[in-house]
Amino acid sequence: MKKVEKSIKKGYKQRGFKQALPFLLPASILLIIFLIVPFFFAFYLSFTNTRLISPIPPRFVGFSNYVRMLGDDLFGKALLNNFYFVAIVVPLQTIFALFLAILVNQKIKGSTTFRTIYFLPTVTTMVVVAVIWTFLYHPQGTINAILSFITFGNWEPIDFLNTERIAFPAIMLLSVWQGVGFQMLIFLAGLQEIPESLYEAATIDGANKWKQFIYITLPQLKNTSIFVIISTTILAFKLFDQVYIMTSGGPNYSTYTVMLHIYNQGFRMQNVGYASSLTVVFFLIILGVSLIQRILLREEREVF
Repeated sequence: MKKVEKSIKKGYKQRGFKQALPFLLPASILLIIFLIVPFFFAFYLSFTNTRLISPIPPRFVGFSNYVRMLGDDLFGKALLNNFYFVAIVVPLQTIFALFLAILVNQKIKGSTTFRTIYFLPTVTTMVVVAVIWTFLYHPQGTINAILSFITFGNWEPIDFLNTERIAFPAIMLLSVWQGVGFQMLIFLAGLQEIPESLYEAATIDGANKWKQFIYITLPQLKNTSIFVIISTTILAFKLFDQVYIMTSGGPNYSTYTVMLHIYNQGFRMQNVGYASSLTVVFFLIILGVSLIQRILLREEREVF
């Protein structure tokens, strides 16, 4: 009997793969051309002293770039900033996204309008968002004006982006606001897949809304939550646009990130070989963090 079941499952998988192959092929080709091939090319360049514009031909330098990385204080500072950003933004963005998804999932008038409003920042280019928020954070900007109005003029204007202890939290606030709409839609799709009968049965058994959320909503959203957490973590590690536009890594490198360091080394300093080694190591760090998250969270998969 078990052999028959295994044979049936194997047949389902083979037939499913053959049917999916024509749809997977175009995306797979693009993935290979624009992601896999460039990564291996960067891996090769990381063992050379290649410069962006130089008449001197590149030569093989072995692990020199990786040894140099160990003594790169800026890289260490940038990596710590990245982990700090991930540790704050990922939980906040995930919690707010779930909260908003539950709100807009209610069967009330105007819920579609609110979904659109919450999602609008996501479809707005980060460059535009960063420029607008730069004006909002200015000492004479809207945020200081509102705080001054609320405190009846007792608020001393703050230069948010040029104050070391405030600059990074200010960028975190912007990032959570801009990205929460995407995660909200994913959670919303997961909420709409939960059978209504589960809530009806829980109501009959006397479970209140909080117990329904703890014992029905959260367990049913486990796989969705795993996807949201891992994808948000990867996006958070790629922090670049808002930092580059708003602070350029300052003040005093308090907002300096690995992506900005790679950009500065590769394009401003033209040290393509060293920038490639930074890219390889950073990729492996993100991959390792994602795998650890996947193992700890343990996604549940359906058999068919």
